[in-house]
Amino acid sequence: MQAPEAQETDLALLLRAARAAGDVALGFSGPTAKAWDKPGQGPVTEADFAVNDVLHDILRAARPEYGWLSEETPDDRARLGCEHVFIIDPIDGTRSFIEGSGTWAHSIAIARRGAVTAAVIHLPARARTFAAALGQGATLNGAPIRTGCRAELTGASVMAPKPTMQPAHWRGTPPEVTRVFRPSLAYRMALIAQGRFDAMLTIRPSWHWDIAAGALIATEAGALATAADGSPLTFNTETPQSPGVLAANPGLHRAIRDRLA
Repeated sequence: MQAPEAQETDLALLLRAARAAGDVALGFSGPTAKAWDKPGQGPVTEADFAVNDVLHDILRAARPEYGWLSEETPDDRARLGCEHVFIIDPIDGTRSFIEGSGTWAHSIAIARRGAVTAAVIHLPARARTFAAALGQGATLNGAPIRTGCRAELTGASVMAPKPTMQPAHWRGTPPEVTRVFRPSLAYRMALIAQGRFDAMLTIRPSWHWDIAAGALIATEAGALATAADGSPLTFNTETPQSPGVLAANPGLHRAIRDRLA
């Protein structure tokens, strides 16, 4: 008798779905795709919804019992009663997509009882795929990655929007750091995991679909990822937002928290 095939792991499922999503997204031209503004949330395009549809079809077909939370799907509170939930941003960095830049990503995660257990951040226009499963480390295109080890805040490279560095947000004067920026919040967290930059910080409320995948990838690479106030990140809550995000290696994370007002 032939042995039954092993079920596809959650991470393998996310990787398969991410590749399919990338194929769909690359079928659109960002500058010519139909786009419009969502009130209070910025732009969205027809590509965002096409990617959302393919991810929904693949992921829910494989795990119909999992809940669903996506930026481009009306929220169904039934997710709150699910042990597992998919947390999806079909295109994180839509403005970048519209501009024709490659700095946008599919952010795909699975959370179990509030904690992310599998995650993929896929940048199809740059052929970069960050991935992680709980307790198994983080990878970029299949190769292990590790966050940086810098503990000194002065001179650190910090990925942050300009308003985050205003004096009102810091004890005394803002730290002397090199501020850099990428439009995709998920990609920022992945770059911390890779060790390309030292820390990322935003103090604005952050939607779970923007940060769930990045939180696990950064953590599995050795970083500490929390809300901006230092509190733990818990996902699939009734209001799916975090009070900002801070990710860095533990020593630098502590140094930033000590300086934040």
